[in-house]
Amino acid sequence: MTENLPRTAVYTGSFDPITLGHLNVIRRSSRLVDRLVVGVGINMEKQSLFTPDERIELIQRATTAIPNVEVRSFTGLAVKFVRECEASVMIRGVRPLTDIAAEFTMMMANRKLDPDIESVFLMSDEEFSHVSSSLIKEIAALASDEKLAKFVPSEIIPDIRAKLPSQP
Repeated sequence: MTENLPRTAVYTGSFDPITLGHLNVIRRSSRLVDRLVVGVGINMEKQSLFTPDERIELIQRATTAIPNVEVRSFTGLAVKFVRECEASVMIRGVRPLTDIAAEFTMMMANRKLDPDIESVFLMSDEEFSHVSSSLIKEIAALASDEKLAKFVPSEIIPDIRAKLPSQP
């Protein structure tokens, strides 16, 4: 990165839906760079709860108080998207141990694909280390809004409720 360009990093994921763990990594990452691009990966083979446009809107709503965050969708290789964003840093959020092996493998592959892109790993804060989008999908129908707000930004709970039928 040159002195004239803003320091840009890219944080990629599916964010289906965004969780408080994701938001924790976004907040902390945004303090390290001038511009943080949150890249919503689109995998057509994966069954998603929210469409890519809906995920972008949910992330934008949850990050309105973070002025240097931009949200975009992408398909294909994350390293290609990082380059399209004029960045050379990829942020990866990891949960203790559960993500390390897969993230290490992905980092090594990314280095082969583009050796000039650096991966920066941010461990989610302890209180979010167990939170995943998959967990949200499992518990949302059974948890009250108050309980669900311990896992996802409260402003997106109505959107989750609209997608998942509640249980009596």
